[in-house]
Amino acid sequence: MQSAATRHVRTLLTLSVVVRLAVWILVSISAHLLPLFDASPYIWISGTPPSSVLLRWDAFHFAHIAREGYVYEHEWAFFNGLPLLMRISAHLQALAGFDSNDWETLLRGGAGIAILCDSTHVLYHLSLHHLRSPSLAFLSTALSVFSSSPAALKLASYNEPFFTYFSYRGMLACARSKWAAASICFTLASMFRSNGIFLPGFILWGMLATPFLTGQKDLLTPRHLLKCVLLTALPLIPFIHHNTIAYLRFCKSSATRIPDWCTSNMIPSIYSHVQSKYWNVGFLRYWTVSNIPNFVLALPALLHVFVFCWFYLSNLPAIIPHIAPWIRSKNNDIPSPPQLDSSFLSPSLLPHVLHALALTLILTFNAHVQISLRLLPSLPLTYWAAARLMLDLPKWGKAWVTWSVLWGALSCVLWAVFLPPA
Repeated sequence: MQSAATRHVRTLLTLSVVVRLAVWILVSISAHLLPLFDASPYIWISGTPPSSVLLRWDAFHFAHIAREGYVYEHEWAFFNGLPLLMRISAHLQALAGFDSNDWETLLRGGAGIAILCDSTHVLYHLSLHHLRSPSLAFLSTALSVFSSSPAALKLASYNEPFFTYFSYRGMLACARSKWAAASICFTLASMFRSNGIFLPGFILWGMLATPFLTGQKDLLTPRHLLKCVLLTALPLIPFIHHNTIAYLRFCKSSATRIPDWCTSNMIPSIYSHVQSKYWNVGFLRYWTVSNIPNFVLALPALLHVFVFCWFYLSNLPAIIPHIAPWIRSKNNDIPSPPQLDSSFLSPSLLPHVLHALALTLILTFNAHVQISLRLLPSLPLTYWAAARLMLDLPKWGKAWVTWSVLWGALSCVLWAVFLPPA
């Protein structure tokens, strides 16, 4: 007889496949029936093959890097994880007789590997660990298939599917105290997105903060601390490597003119330079009247995470005694803490809340706010928050699901005709 977890995972994977097909059909029909705002995909891909709908927005940069390497300065805003996978896939397709370096092969390869990195089952097991309820894990994961950016997460050759998969894998490894596996997964995630540098915080929390808070300070031996430092540093290597390669190419070459970014900062970073120069990324730079529509579009996703973080942190006084029992053990007169009345107040969720809050604050004040629609769906907390709304505040839960479905469908149409946000 199948266990509940097995049945749940099978149902969720089926649901994920159905949603992927629906996204593909909607994007394909929209691209066929509606005129493109930007017709550049037709320049690079002749005719209208099925893979032509994959060539939108950042997919141009990833495919070009996969074909030619980093040719233009602005391309250094994109890490090499996805272009590398696209090249590997193209070589494999060449064995089957396809052109190994044309745009269609690269895009098809990236999208195909992204399908293999379906994070549905990983999110289910992660949710099961933290929420301690198969039904809550199923609900949270089922809600995840209705993301606010289905084209980027379930269709295109984009970083998000890979980053989400490996970050979930690392988080699950942390939940199971498999620190080396977590470090490797977070390193792989960091090959796709710069915000992967925040993921080692889960290792720090599990290896340092948890033993300290639970009164197990005898575990914090020099060997344990050294291991923690090494495992935490490993996921930083892709970011450091990316910037180091650029520094050697631009700042240590024999060229007569050295770029300003090589000397303008104490620690030269082409990534920071490119983000500032070409995307105008910086504190409050996006807070202009002309960007109000983008804030309006991103508001549901941002508010959704902020509200859950407030719900959790406002109950922190009741949660802390469960995290740090030694606080009350010093005074025997203090009774044991009462049972927490919600699975969504689980003490193990605290690092996820802190991580989500930090990322959401950065997206609000220091980034192009509309990318929240792509990045926040990569957080498991987004779906735990949705499950809480469905159970505790059904009216708001239904409103969130309705918004996710309607906006997700509309974003597919906008993606198909090359209109923002992307």
